[in-house]
Amino acid sequence: MDFGDEFKGKRVVITGAAGIMGRALVHHFRQAGAEVCSTDTATDGLSDFAVAADLTSDAGLQHLMDAVKDKWGAPDVVVNNAALYPSSFLLDMEIADWDRIMGVNVRAPFVLMRGFALQMIAAGVRGNFVNISSGAARKMRRTAVTYCMSKTALDRMTKGFALELAEYGIRANCLEPGFASGSAVSTLTQEHIDRVMAAIPLGTETGAEDVGQAALYLASSAAKNITGTSLAVDGGNSAGTMDVYQAKKSAL
Repeated sequence: MDFGDEFKGKRVVITGAAGIMGRALVHHFRQAGAEVCSTDTATDGLSDFAVAADLTSDAGLQHLMDAVKDKWGAPDVVVNNAALYPSSFLLDMEIADWDRIMGVNVRAPFVLMRGFALQMIAAGVRGNFVNISSGAARKMRRTAVTYCMSKTALDRMTKGFALELAEYGIRANCLEPGFASGSAVSTLTQEHIDRVMAAIPLGTETGAEDVGQAALYLASSAAKNITGTSLAVDGGNSAGTMDVYQAKKSAL
């Protein structure tokens, strides 16, 4: 999709910018002409306006919001991409780990949405929030229950902000990327990848281009009447999975 000059000069904040997904988002918004504030715990290799911030601490969150306010006054778009995806059974999980996951995946987006929304309102900016969620918001997974809980909370919180910010012309949506073997923290076996791919209706992974284009769309005027929703970019996986034990029906 060609967005022309729509994002030229727009000010975009992207959290978790050092990861695979974050780098893809930064690339697409910059390529579309936006000015990008990239933030992560470290800023090596990030864009010119990069802010190191620990999203688990109030000081880190405030540092990021202050840096954006000092440079721009207010952002036009905020992409809450940073997230933790641990693998642990609930009975084995330390309470401190649960707190950290919920802190990064839910509390940090809340604090940033609240803070940046106040900046937008004060500056008269009709901005956008794009929160990177997951199909895990709708379906529980063994060893990832806390992650699933956090994404369900993010989805509901996004709807809440959409309702309360609508009167200011500020939109908030979720984007749900699908399976991407290269983005996993742990190494996946080829057998596992093949099994997952066989269950996806379109049989496709979610690539950087898919996520970047979808985020641009949600933040663009083409989606001006869309708020409080979740856009799944997952090859149809959210609609249902293929029965890998049955042969595909041939087209007539």
